[in-house]
Amino acid sequence: MEEFRLEEIRKGKGLSRKELAELSGVNENTIKFLETKKNNPKEAKISTLIKLATSLKCKVRDFYPCEKRI
Repeated sequence: MEEFRLEEIRKGKGLSRKELAELSGVNENTIKFLETKKNNPKEAKISTLIKLATSLKCKVRDFYPCEKRI
């Protein structure tokens, strides 16, 4: 089963969690939680995911494996 891809995308952009937190306005601990709970990103608010996606210049759907996309 593929996992929630936030960490993969963040690292691909060459950003640390701290840098992403500063860019997005999302708390660094929230980013860490989302990255370590990769199989349960349902706990994230959509507004948080939008902030992260905007900062990473991607779409929210890019965080999800293809078979889980809606």
